[in-house]
Amino acid sequence: MTDETDISTANTMRERSGESRIKLWLLLRANRLLVSSILTSAVFVAFVIAVAVLDPPFSQQIESGNMINTMFSTMITVIVTGTTLVVTIGQLVLSQENGPLGDQRERMSSSMDVRDFTEELIGSPSPADPSEFLRQIIGITAQRATALRESIDKNDNENLREEVDEFAESVTGNADTVHDQLEDAQFGSFDVLFAALNFNYSWKIFQVERLGNEYEESLNEEERGLLDDLKTALSLFGPAREHVKTLYFQWALIDLSQMILYAAVPALTVAGIMVGIVDAGTFPGSTLGLDHIILVVGGAFAVTLVPFMLFVSYVLRIVTIAKRTLAIEPLILRESQR
Repeated sequence: MTDETDISTANTMRERSGESRIKLWLLLRANRLLVSSILTSAVFVAFVIAVAVLDPPFSQQIESGNMINTMFSTMITVIVTGTTLVVTIGQLVLSQENGPLGDQRERMSSSMDVRDFTEELIGSPSPADPSEFLRQIIGITAQRATALRESIDKNDNENLREEVDEFAESVTGNADTVHDQLEDAQFGSFDVLFAALNFNYSWKIFQVERLGNEYEESLNEEERGLLDDLKTALSLFGPAREHVKTLYFQWALIDLSQMILYAAVPALTVAGIMVGIVDAGTFPGSTLGLDHIILVVGGAFAVTLVPFMLFVSYVLRIVTIAKRTLAIEPLILRESQR
C-alpha cells in the first residue's frame, strides 16, 4: 500500500487501475463497433468449431428435427423484445432532461452560476467547448501549483519545500499530459472523457489538505492562501468532469439506441429467412471439411446477435467508467490506487 506522503502517485487511468493495456483498450479506448465486431466474430468461430467437432453431426441434427426453425424463431422474439427494452431504457434516461419550465430555469441558473465561478477562476469567459472548458481548468490548476512551489521555495522548512516541489511537479506534469490530450479531442467521441479520467484530481486534493494540516505551523498566510487557491481549482475539476461524463453517457445511450435499431432490421430479416426458407438441403456441399450449412447457420446466428453485441460493447464502457468514477471527492476506492 502506498504511503499517504507519496505525493507523486500514479496519475493516468492505466497506471491507477493496475490492469493490462489490452484490457483497458478493449473496455474503454477501442471503437465500440470494432469491439462488437470482435465479439460477433468470436461467437461465429466458436459456433462453427463446436458444431463441426462435437457429435452427433450437425447435418444429422437438422435432418432429424426442426432445429433451425426453433433456433431462429427464438432469436426473432429475443431481437424484438431486447431492442424494445434497450430503446425504452435509453428514453427513460433521456427523459430526466425533460421537465416543466421552472425546473429548466433552475437548471439553467445553476449552470450559469458555475460558468460565472469558472470565469472568475480562469480570468476569461468560460469556453463553450467541453474539451476547452476542461483545459482551462487544468491550465489554471498548473499555474497555481507553480505559484505555490515558487512561494514555498522561500520557506525555511526543508521537508515542506521538498514535498511541495515534488507535489507541484506531479500536478504540472499530469496537467500538461491531459492538456495535450484534450487539445484535439472532440465531444461525441470518447477522447474528451478519457483525457479527463487521466487527471488524478482527487489524490491531489487530499495532498493539498495533508500539506496544509501537517505543516500548518510552517506556513504563512500567503502560502496557506495559495494552497486554498490550488484546492479550489482542483475541486472545480471534479464536478466539471462529472458533468462531461453525464453528457457523454447520454450521448452514448442515444448512439446505442440508434445502432441497435439499425442492426435489428437486418437481424430480423436474416432470422426470418432462416425460419422460412433454409433447411438441411438448402446449402449442400462443404469447404475445407466444413459443411456449408454449418457456415450459413453460424453466420446467420452471429448476425442475429449483432444488436446484443452492440449493447454489450457500449455497456462495458459505461459501467467501467461509472465504477472508476463513483467518488467525486478524495476517496480512494480501488486497492491499486491506495
